[in-house]
Amino acid sequence: MRRWHATISVNMIREIRFNVRRTLLALVAVCTLVLSVSPLPVGAITPLPTPDPKPGSYGLEAIKKQPPPTVGATITTPGNGASFNSSPITVSGICPNELLVQIHNNGVMVGSVMCENGSFSLEVSLFAGTNELTAHVYDWLDQTGPVSNIVTVNYTDTNFTEFGSQITLTSSYGRRSAAAGVQLEWPLQLSGGTGPYAFSIDWNDGPSTELKSQSLPGLVEAAHTYKKAGIYPVNVKVTDVKGVTAFLQVTAVANGQVDNTAKEKKDSTPAAQVLWVPTAVSFALLIPSFWLGRRSQMVSIRNKMLRERDAYGQKKH
Repeated sequence: MRRWHATISVNMIREIRFNVRRTLLALVAVCTLVLSVSPLPVGAITPLPTPDPKPGSYGLEAIKKQPPPTVGATITTPGNGASFNSSPITVSGICPNELLVQIHNNGVMVGSVMCENGSFSLEVSLFAGTNELTAHVYDWLDQTGPVSNIVTVNYTDTNFTEFGSQITLTSSYGRRSAAAGVQLEWPLQLSGGTGPYAFSIDWNDGPSTELKSQSLPGLVEAAHTYKKAGIYPVNVKVTDVKGVTAFLQVTAVANGQVDNTAKEKKDSTPAAQVLWVPTAVSFALLIPSFWLGRRSQMVSIRNKMLRERDAYGQKKH
């Protein structure tokens, strides 16, 4: 009987050690597998660095050409032959999507806007007397399309301002662009009126407008730095010392990204959370797995002891 108990005790100890080792190895394998297959967001992957050009290498720059626009804009408002006694007025119509629409008055660019949802609308200043309005469309390569219909309107200044006091504000550029975070410069041309002049420029990226003054007509240097990429309508209003005003709307484009560091930091946060999720789950399952393993071991050992006892009893008899 002592020898049987000794044999059972030795076998029990060996069985416990073997099962404990097997259970630990299985848990380690499961945890390693869970961690290895955990999904990582794309933003958490560190991009490969772009190597600098090697000595003796050449850089190539290509421009993708495309046909110029084949469909132009059409002015629907105001109607041909309309008369006005105040300025500016609203000019609107239909146009091809994603093209820049520039309004010319008597051959002078007096405003621009991007075509959205197949239509455009903007305010333009009028000259005293007859005004011939046309709309010109431009793609992103500054290729022009067909010119619109000509709309002729008349403007009578009811303020009875003195001869030569009317103000004209225009620019050679209906659209200018710069990288976000880089200063965008916009030359404007001011003529007529009586100085000094007060300017109000709404760059459409904040709650306030820029105020500046100039004593004489001529070239006006406007500059602004956009913090975020996008397309912005810019509204410029000028008033001279006698209260005569002029208005100009143009389109600014800010290219690229500004705060890449903040974006990378934001993208890296979910990565840390995703890595901790399978780890936490593995630790949570560790205790019940160990308990189930121990219980299974005890049942297995008890059954084996019973089998050995029965086998020993049969041999004795």
